Amino acid sequence: MKLKNVVIAVNNLDRSRQFYQSLFGLDMILQSEGNIILTEGLVLQDVSIWKEETGQEVLFRNHASELYFEESDIDRFIKKLKNYHEPIEYVTRLTELPWGQKLIRFYDPDKNLIEVRTPS
Repeated sequence: MKLKNVVIAVNNLDRSRQFYQSLFGLDMILQSEGNIILTEGLVLQDVSIWKEETGQEVLFRNHASELYFEESDIDRFIKKLKNYHEPIEYVTRLTELPWGQKLIRFYDPDKNLIEVRTPS
């Protein structure tokens, strides 16, 4: 068995696509009927489709999962966050762990949790 994609619910496909493209360099592979497949296996799904398919309400900001990225030049990435055209809501500001690895946590526009760390 092989994990193919990670799917997250979003309120606005275009806004989320722009967010992940601008900050993480993820490109769109395919867009169809309320879904956008991005490079690296991330799929954005319109919240209305998610609700319809699962029969459940979407609980954003649930802190039950996070998208994890690694970035060797975290200082450059933090500048991208600061210059992003929408305010970024931080969960953990830039932190250096005892073994030297750095990390930052923040939300995407729909409050999906993201962590970016330097490689270990």
